[in-house]
Amino acid sequence: MKAPRFAYARPASVAEALALLAEHKDEARVLAGGQSLVPMLNFRVAAPKVLVDINRIAALTGIKVSKNHLRIGALVRHVELERSADIARHLPLIAAAMPHVAHPAIRNRGTFGGSCALADPAAELPACAIALAAIFVVASKKGERRIAAQDFFKGLYATALKAGELLVAAEFPLPKPADASAFGELARRHGDYAMVGVAAHGSTQGGKFSDMRVVFFGVADRPQRAAEFEAALGGQAAAARTIAAALPRLDADLSPRADFHGSAATKRHLAKVLAGRVLKQMEGVS
Repeated sequence: MKAPRFAYARPASVAEALALLAEHKDEARVLAGGQSLVPMLNFRVAAPKVLVDINRIAALTGIKVSKNHLRIGALVRHVELERSADIARHLPLIAAAMPHVAHPAIRNRGTFGGSCALADPAAELPACAIALAAIFVVASKKGERRIAAQDFFKGLYATALKAGELLVAAEFPLPKPADASAFGELARRHGDYAMVGVAAHGSTQGGKFSDMRVVFFGVADRPQRAAEFEAALGGQAAAARTIAAALPRLDADLSPRADFHGSAATKRHLAKVLAGRVLKQMEGVS
C-alpha cells in the first residue's frame, strides 16, 4: 500500500518546527527516524495532513554530560546510544538495552525521541527512562516544560504530549557510586517485540537493596513499575534469596493481558522468571 497524500515541511530550527505544530495541531505528525511512522503511513493507520521532518534540527541532537545529569537529544539515533562511551559509563542500563532494539538497520535510523514519543508498550527505552528516573523536556510556542518519565506514558501509544508540543530531550540523573542496573527481555527471536522485558535500577550499598525501580514492559498498555516487588526488596540483603522471596509479590503488581505471545498466566510466569534472572545480574548481588 501507499501512504495517503500529505504536505511535507522540513524546518531548520526548533522554533520553526513548533510554529508548524502550533499551526496544524492534531493534523501534523513529526517525522524523526520514521521506522514506525512510515509503515503506519503506508498501511494507512496514520493519515496526517502535514508531515514535519525534524531531521535537520541540530539542536535536537547530541549526548551531553553535565555536573548533575546526562542529556539525550530527541534525534539521537539508537546506534549512537549503542556505541556511546558516555552512555556505557553513566547509563549502563541503556547500553544493555540497545542490542535488543529491533535490528541494526532499524537502529541506524530510529531515534531516542521517536521511540519514547510513540510509547509502544513493548519498547525498551520507555521502561529504561522510568527505571532511571529520567525527565523529559518538552517544548511548545509557550515555552518548555519538564515531565517525569513516570508521568509521561499514559497508555497504549499515548503520552503526556499535547497538541503543538515537541519532545526535545531527556535528562537522566548521573548514577551514584553504589548504583547498579540490569536489563533483560524474552522474545521469540532476537530483535522481535518483547513478550516480556524488565529494566531494573537501584542501589546495593552496604550489601542491601535500596531505591529500587523495577519496570516491566510488554505486560501492560505502558511500562509498569512493580511497586510491591520493589518494597519487598527495599532494605533487604542484596542476595538471590531476597529476590526469590520477593517474586510472589509480582502477582499484585502485574495484570498482563493475553495476546498472540501467550496467555495472561504465561506472561506473568515469564515476568517472574525474567525478574529473577535480571536482578541476580545486578552488581553487588550475591
